Amino acid sequence: MLRHSFSHKGIPFPAEIYDPETIDFVGNHFQVLDDDTFTVTYPKSGTNWMMEILSLIWQQGDPSWCRSVPIWDRSPWLESPNALEKLKSAKPPRRISSHLPIQLFPKSFWGSKAKVIYTVRNPKDLLVSLYHFSKLMSFLEEPESLEELLGAFLQGEVLYGSWFDHVKGWLGLRGRENFFCISYEELQEDLRGSVGRICRFLGKDLSDAALASVVQNASFQAMRDNPMANFSLMPDNILDKSKGSFLRKGVVGDWKNHFTVAQSERFGRAYRERMQDLAGTFPWDE
Repeated sequence: MLRHSFSHKGIPFPAEIYDPETIDFVGNHFQVLDDDTFTVTYPKSGTNWMMEILSLIWQQGDPSWCRSVPIWDRSPWLESPNALEKLKSAKPPRRISSHLPIQLFPKSFWGSKAKVIYTVRNPKDLLVSLYHFSKLMSFLEEPESLEELLGAFLQGEVLYGSWFDHVKGWLGLRGRENFFCISYEELQEDLRGSVGRICRFLGKDLSDAALASVVQNASFQAMRDNPMANFSLMPDNILDKSKGSFLRKGVVGDWKNHFTVAQSERFGRAYRERMQDLAGTFPWDE
């Protein structure tokens, strides 16, 4: 739910930080390079965690860059007007982040060898995270209740539109050698093993010591203590730090502390109906 928004091909965007001209340019004119690596997520799915992991992998586990350069400068936001200017002059290989659904992604991607890492998260946990996130960000309306947000979420009337459509769209790329999907839950369960899989996808060969450093410095606590990753540098007119921390809990299953039985059943019915083609794909389906 957005305070001021515009719609681009049916997808709602916050007008305070994005504009339709940039979204249109990205889809139709942005030139993807073969050695670009994209971190793609639906909001609140572990975006910044993956950005931090990739920053550390590229630096062979050395945390110096992550501790001296803001995360949004290390992996600029594709659909952001300010970040787009940085990307135009950035030296390759570029690390780029995006929440865009697949139908709005740059057309030039399809003829490239650029790689996409797509992180997906249990939508119930995502919804709880979005509920708290909405209290912090100036461009989001604070929902009166989780029930209100749940209704908007199921209708796709939230930031970046339908989660169901977003996930199904991107998972249509499974099987392509330049597409890698991993869940937030897999990262939580086995971060070291997950980092190893990401490295193999990227063709990065890390030593045991470098791998251990990636895991250590990409932990929730390490990121929360790092001003370059915890969003404490975000302007107060965008993020109201008096209402909480951008990095809130970083856990799996927090939805159980917030959903009522009725809400869980309501969500479950919608999920089974909308995601039946992907039944059994995700850890939370087990």
